[in-house]
Amino acid sequence: MRINPAVAFTTILLALMVGAGIVSSSWGYALGRQALMGVRQPDSRPANSAAANRPTPAAGNATVLRSEQDILNEVQARISGAAVEAEPAAQ
Repeated sequence: MRINPAVAFTTILLALMVGAGIVSSSWGYALGRQALMGVRQPDSRPANSAAANRPTPAAGNATVLRSEQDILNEVQARISGAAVEAEPAAQ
C-alpha cells in the first residue's frame, strides 16, 4: 500500500504547526515569567487606598455651569496678564 503524498505532506505540516505552537507558547510563558519576576502583590487592600477615603459629593450638590462669556473673559484676562479674582459660585 502506497502513502498518498498529499496526506503525508498534510501530516508533516500539522506536526510542524503543533511543534511551533508548543515552542512559541513555552517561549512566551518564559518571557512573561521573567518580565514579572520583581512584581509583587500590593501589601494593602485596595479598599483602604486614599482614593477610597475621599469624601463623595453629596447628592444635593449640583454642578454649577459657567457661561461661555465668563470663561472667555477669564482666558482673555490671563492672556493679557491681568489678575483674575475668583467669583463665588452662583447658588
